[in-house]
Amino acid sequence: MTTTTEKKPDAPKQIEKEKEDYQCHIVLEKTTHEKSQDKKLPTDAFNVRYVVEGKEYLDVTRSEKMVYVFDRYYDKYGPDSVKAIDYGYGTIRPNLWNVKPPERKKRKRRLKEDEG
Repeated sequence: MTTTTEKKPDAPKQIEKEKEDYQCHIVLEKTTHEKSQDKKLPTDAFNVRYVVEGKEYLDVTRSEKMVYVFDRYYDKYGPDSVKAIDYGYGTIRPNLWNVKPPERKKRKRRLKEDEG
């Protein structure tokens, strides 16, 4: 009598996501409360308070949705690390934030001739 041993499928492995998969960008990392209240930040920025090894930190992170910010910090620092995610204080439209104005060309001046 032959017996066949069936292999049980392995548990799914946690695949670490790339930074691009989170769809968010850290603007200020481990900053102060005063710097996070800057009005020159974009309107889509969130203030994230989180705890790592007993120390509390504050980041300003841009994202389209708050859930993307939560996912990034939860995956990076683990459960119970994210304490609060609040809306930022920025007033600049996201498409205009951190864009350099185009360089203006200098105009040539005409020299006035003597009318005399």
